[in-house]
Amino acid sequence: MSDAPSPSVLLVHCSCPDDASAERLAQALVEERLAACVSRLPGVRSTYRWQDAIEQADEVLLLIKTTAERMDALSERVRALHPYELPELVAVEVRTGLAPYLQWVAGQTRLPDPHR
Repeated sequence: MSDAPSPSVLLVHCSCPDDASAERLAQALVEERLAACVSRLPGVRSTYRWQDAIEQADEVLLLIKTTAERMDALSERVRALHPYELPELVAVEVRTGLAPYLQWVAGQTRLPDPHR
């Protein structure tokens, strides 16, 4: 790890109800350069309050690697594609990490230069 300035990388958590919706979201986010990588963690059991009832659900947790610069667009896209009325979408700032990896995340989420 390095003291060199690194891009503002975020680790975003998003729960999905099933493998199909998780795959669809992961594919779209990476294809559209909203995320550099999306890891899918199946077998998550969530307990939460929804409409005054305690609910439990088996879910797939997405760990989305992106940048602060792309977070607004990523959030809009998740809201458009996600089957939940109110999807879990929380971001944690990556304060330190392997500098080349953080640079890779920034590069993969950067929009292509139309003048190249």
